[in-house]
Amino acid sequence: MSSALSLQSLFTQDWLQFIVVALLGFLTGLELRGYFAGKVDHYTIGTSRTYTFIAILGYVFATLDPLYHLYLAGMLFLALLFGVFYFRKLQADQHGILQLLIGLLVYTFGPVAQHFQPWFLLLLFVAIVFVLNARPLANRIVEGIDRSELMTLTKFILLAGVVLPLLPDTQFSPYVPISPFRIWLGVVAISGISYSGYILKRYIFREQGYVLTGLVGGLYSSTATTVVLARKSREHGRQQGGPQGQLVAAIIAASGMMYMRLLLLVLILKPGLLAVAGIPLLSLGLLVFAVAGVLSRIGRNSQTAQDNLDHGGANPLELGVALLFSVLFVAMISLTHFVISYYGQQGLALLSVIVGFTDIDPFVLSLLNGHYIGVIEPQLAGAVLIAAGANNILKGFYALVLGERRSGLRILLVLTAMGLLTAGWGYLIFNGG
Repeated sequence: MSSALSLQSLFTQDWLQFIVVALLGFLTGLELRGYFAGKVDHYTIGTSRTYTFIAILGYVFATLDPLYHLYLAGMLFLALLFGVFYFRKLQADQHGILQLLIGLLVYTFGPVAQHFQPWFLLLLFVAIVFVLNARPLANRIVEGIDRSELMTLTKFILLAGVVLPLLPDTQFSPYVPISPFRIWLGVVAISGISYSGYILKRYIFREQGYVLTGLVGGLYSSTATTVVLARKSREHGRQQGGPQGQLVAAIIAASGMMYMRLLLLVLILKPGLLAVAGIPLLSLGLLVFAVAGVLSRIGRNSQTAQDNLDHGGANPLELGVALLFSVLFVAMISLTHFVISYYGQQGLALLSVIVGFTDIDPFVLSLLNGHYIGVIEPQLAGAVLIAAGANNILKGFYALVLGERRSGLRILLVLTAMGLLTAGWGYLIFNGG
């Protein structure tokens, strides 16, 4: 801590600020020169020395006049100079304003060094270099991204950054033991995790093998991934050299990712529950991954597919889906409150089993966000595990009914065993074992 403070106090020295500002201006000029190298008939202005002097000029003007009148006059002169240069570029049918923007940013290095922490000046320089070198990546993103995904990203910002802060954090009904803020926080948490898996699957791991598809898909929805891969196994049937072994491993891996997903939800929404639920969720998830790894190695002699799988269903950030999920969330937390009020703790354990054979996300969120009288943390953790165990058994039956018979039977046996182990461990925790 003392070394960090001494370094920060050292950066307040004028001579050091001057050297750093001049050096970063010079390096920015070098980077810009390299950016335009090899571009024939492209108009440029200045060299690395020019950008060094621009940085120095900004620092000197900001230092001489604390009111920044001289600094703003220098910025106006610089903008006019670059404006004349840009007019010349337009005559040559060149429209880029990159050099103008970078020149103005370099001119701000001086005031930034004087008024901000050192890391901010370095971050500004790194951002300039990154953007200059990100052109190939940006082109690939523009060519590959579906423009509707920009609207989807806007919806996530709306959900998380606009709607969430506006909601009150007070309970609005004695029958719904949660505030509107906590309800929407659950929607944002589950949507964010699901959306991350959706983006990974659609744009980054789009044409990977089945096992990786299972892992990434499990972050999106282990149930949806199981259904899609089970149908894929039926399409391939028991053909010679088919990918059945990899499909089995992928479906098991998707269920392993369910444990990681639940662990992440606990970490975000109720970190105090990690002391009870953390070890079971992590241990069971790793065990399922180990089983999937063994099955993948056994089936490696079969064809490893590179199919582009579509999970089907709606994007997890569709506003209609989010609103429906919030309604299900409120209904589930009301039902949980009713069951606990009238049937006590054992009623919660039974409800966990029943809910496990449906979509467990609203139920898990109701446990992590609600305030239930007479229910302690081990019982909440146990209920989450019981529901997860029952859900594993449900996915095993999905695989048996929708998939190739022999592969489906193997998946059913593995997921049933894992489901019973998970539910059993949850029951022991629930009863204080």
